[in-house]
Amino acid sequence: MSQKDTFRIVTRASDGTLRIRDFPSSAPILKMHTQIGVDDSSADLALRGMPVFRGLIGPIPEGKNIVRYESPEVFEAVTKDWTNAKVKRRRRRRSAAEPVEAPESV
Repeated sequence: MSQKDTFRIVTRASDGTLRIRDFPSSAPILKMHTQIGVDDSSADLALRGMPVFRGLIGPIPEGKNIVRYESPEVFEAVTKDWTNAKVKRRRRRRSAAEPVEAPESV
C-alpha cells in the first residue's frame, strides 16, 4: 500500500478556471476547513483513515501519492465531463479467414 504524501484541493476560480493547490500534509487544510470525520469505506485502502472535510468532496485517489479533494461545483462539472466523454471504440483485429471447403457429396 503506497503512502499518500500530497494533498490536492481543486476549486473553481472567480474567472471559471480550475484552481489547484497542493499541500504536503493535511495540516494547512485543517486551518481552512473543518474536519468532520475520516474515510472508512474507500475501495482504495491507502485512503482509509484520511480526513473528510466539510465543504469538500473527497478523499479521491489521484495517482500513486496524491489525495484529491474537490469543491462540490468542480466535482459536479468533472463528473459530467467524464460521463459525457465519448469512448473511442476499439476495433478487433481479425485474422484472414481461411476459406471453408464444402464436404463432397456421395
